[in-house]
Amino acid sequence: MIVIHHNPNCGTSRNVLGLIQAAGYDPVVVDYLNEGWGRSQLLALLAAADLKPSEALRKTKSPAEALGLLKPDVSEDQILDCMLEHPVLVNRPIVCTSKGVKLCRPSEAVLSLLDNKPKGPFHKEDGELLIDAQGRLCV
Repeated sequence: MIVIHHNPNCGTSRNVLGLIQAAGYDPVVVDYLNEGWGRSQLLALLAAADLKPSEALRKTKSPAEALGLLKPDVSEDQILDCMLEHPVLVNRPIVCTSKGVKLCRPSEAVLSLLDNKPKGPFHKEDGELLIDAQGRLCV
């Protein structure tokens, strides 16, 4: 089973979902912006990905700066509390497979979590060729 914590408004997240589907998988898609996070759920996800809240914090195009989360004296617990209140603060996409859990930025990071690879060619939304017609990674 593959689970993707997905933001449909994010190009990287859409590219990762596209790569997973192009590899033949039908992932469970979690729209965490609408569903939110539970404390234990988010802590477990971050631990599995070996990330501290500060490492998973979306610093741009989010309220991180306005909430004071970019200051050097902010604790991991403060960041986590804000992530629970404002799910958009969690960087995405986070993908879970039997091979592990990873924040998949850049998009091609998801390939290390997949047993099956997408057949090429595969282009990112911006037109960049990611996998050529022979199935080789181009980045």
